[in-house]
Amino acid sequence: MKVLTGNDLPTGDVIWWTGNGWSRHIEDAGDVADQGESIARVEEAARHVTGPYVIDATVTADGPRPAHIKDRVRALGPTVRPDLTLKPADPNAGSWVI
Repeated sequence: MKVLTGNDLPTGDVIWWTGNGWSRHIEDAGDVADQGESIARVEEAARHVTGPYVIDATVTADGPRPAHIKDRVRALGPTVRPDLTLKPADPNAGSWVI
């Protein structure tokens, strides 16, 4: 199975091609077979998606499962916890230049 993924242009969210449009849920993804690259070009030109690419996946009872770990992590959704982000730099601390 081949699945088309990319990022939603306005939000940057990971999205998946369903066959009729885009979804934020990999469970909705459809098999693009050998047409993935051409669909990607059309959708990117129409500014529906940015950075689209085709990945290998297997069919499971819960929907497509990406073959590569990087794409499985993408399919899980955002992994950044706002409470763990770095605090802004103190503007009064100055900066070091070496």
